[in-house]
Amino acid sequence: MASALYDRAREFVESAIGPMEQKPRVIFCSTDRCFQSFGLGLRSAATLGKAAIVISPRAWLPHYVRHEMIHHIQNERLGSLKVWAVSPEWLIEGMAYSLSEDPRPVLSEPWQHDRTQFEAWFRQVGKERLWQEAASL
Repeated sequence: MASALYDRAREFVESAIGPMEQKPRVIFCSTDRCFQSFGLGLRSAATLGKAAIVISPRAWLPHYVRHEMIHHIQNERLGSLKVWAVSPEWLIEGMAYSLSEDPRPVLSEPWQHDRTQFEAWFRQVGKERLWQEAASL
């Protein structure tokens, strides 16, 4: 199951926003103990720069894996420091929620606002200029 989730998410994300430089290393934890061993708190999943993605047992769903792979590409294209400390949150999280096609019609805040703001921005810049415009923010 993990292998299929990985492959489908990678194909989906690369089709949506472009190729990855490197295939991300993804750790699919089948227990909360495994996930908590990474010190990631209450999250469902996390992308650790370009080093790895860690998926909790509750995040073994296509949109979660796609969301984290989008963060992986953000780290590749924009750089981990820019993603973590410089880029606006609405860009980083809004892109991940929107382009992963998260099925929840309304997210909790601030994620819903981030997704809405990203989608408005993305309509203006389009897929072709996505990374160029994101780098300039």
